[in-house]
Amino acid sequence: MRQNLFAWLVGILILTIVAGYVDLAGPLDVFGHKIRTVYGLDLQGGIQLVLKAEPRGNQTSITPEQLQAARDILEQRANGTGASEPVVQTAGNDRILVELPGITNLEDATKIIQETAFLEFISSGDTPLSKDTLVCTEKGGCPRPELQRVASGTSNTSTPGAGTPVVTSTTTVSNTGAIAQASPTAQASATPATVYKTVIDGGEIDGNKVTVVSNNGLPQVSFTLKGDGPNKLAQFTGSNINKYMPIVLDNRVIDSPVIKGMIPAGNGVIEGLTRDEANRLAVQLKYGALPVGLVLQESRKISATLGQEAIARSVVAGIIGLGLVALFMLIYYRLPGALADVALVIYSVITFAVFKAFPITLTLAGIAGFILSIGMAVDANVLIFSRLKEELRLGKTLPAAVEAGFDHAWPSIRDSNSSTIMTCLILYWFGSTFGGASIIKGFALTLLIGVIISLFTAITVTRTFLRAIVRSGLAKNRWAFDIETPRPEATPTTTPVAEA
Repeated sequence: MRQNLFAWLVGILILTIVAGYVDLAGPLDVFGHKIRTVYGLDLQGGIQLVLKAEPRGNQTSITPEQLQAARDILEQRANGTGASEPVVQTAGNDRILVELPGITNLEDATKIIQETAFLEFISSGDTPLSKDTLVCTEKGGCPRPELQRVASGTSNTSTPGAGTPVVTSTTTVSNTGAIAQASPTAQASATPATVYKTVIDGGEIDGNKVTVVSNNGLPQVSFTLKGDGPNKLAQFTGSNINKYMPIVLDNRVIDSPVIKGMIPAGNGVIEGLTRDEANRLAVQLKYGALPVGLVLQESRKISATLGQEAIARSVVAGIIGLGLVALFMLIYYRLPGALADVALVIYSVITFAVFKAFPITLTLAGIAGFILSIGMAVDANVLIFSRLKEELRLGKTLPAAVEAGFDHAWPSIRDSNSSTIMTCLILYWFGSTFGGASIIKGFALTLLIGVIISLFTAITVTRTFLRAIVRSGLAKNRWAFDIETPRPEATPTTTPVAEA
């Protein structure tokens, strides 16, 4: 038992040191994952757009599928604006809310968001292109100025041959082409960017005939071309078997399938995808261009000045709140309160490290949720210590009272925290579903994380500290637990009553 207690103490110490390092260090890169503090629109400043979706062409109404497809396309564009953790979500039945933290040019951001998306099937020969790679194409041009140095692209238009009409998607590909993400050094070099040949574009795909089908339990995306698309695809696929034909949306690669045979009638199948990937690709093929018209209803440029002031005040509020809670616990519960205060500091260190590690976008409401969780973090300790006092007053030994206090308080702790967690989940869903309520998401998420971590610190950290103190023999004084030593009661005397 002593060895297990020592292992718990060492584990808590290591966890605290690691979390403290994450808190104090600047941005970290761990195996390609960036650990940093991310601020939301209200703290960092940026741009907020509200777009209203309208029927296009022969459409009479907007379906939820079309609105979601437009949201997905806008999210890809928002990620390409350089915004820090952009937020794109549907609002009601016909609106899309776009938040671009860190972006200051309202005109350019609006133009990027509202322009028509362009879908292409391109030829990359023997070179597979990795997902999300930016490329220059024959029809779509170059996505950024540093890629606009044009060179001859790949062109294959030989006589089509015979084969099976299947396009198989590779799941493990690597980018070996001289294309996207060109640095200033590459820009100055003599090697120009590659411009890839456009085989067909989104206008030649029949959106009504793009479906997700199942073959032996494996998902596939089936598509059909229209116009001159079938002839173009038949000629190209027949002469480029076992070569790559990446699918590009707004100059960004979304998949890189390899051709397994000629597609003679414009009916192709893309396989080798997961169910989620197949559904996402089907939406992108079906709505290569935005499936609905978008009208800018509202645009706002938010200054970061208010955000910086809010951050400073939030830090002060957090310190004051933590200090008052710690003082209350120390005065009222004495030694257990002091141990709870140490656990509370550990809780704060771990929680902020989690915010940086994921990372969680911190908004003003999110910081409020974190500060609230500090006060809620001691709820479990209050229940445990109150029960501990009762067990000591009943005459139990200190080790027995500690274990009984935790065991008897656990049902109340479980029920109260479960209700809080459910409330947080409902608030998070509400903020994700309804436009204008996104501020609730930050509050709900930080409070949810805080409640979960507080359960760990109260049940595990505080309990481990109490066990260590009790077994060390350093806490034999009942005053340290705010319990007076019971005085021996006087032995009652009886006077015999004479019988009449």
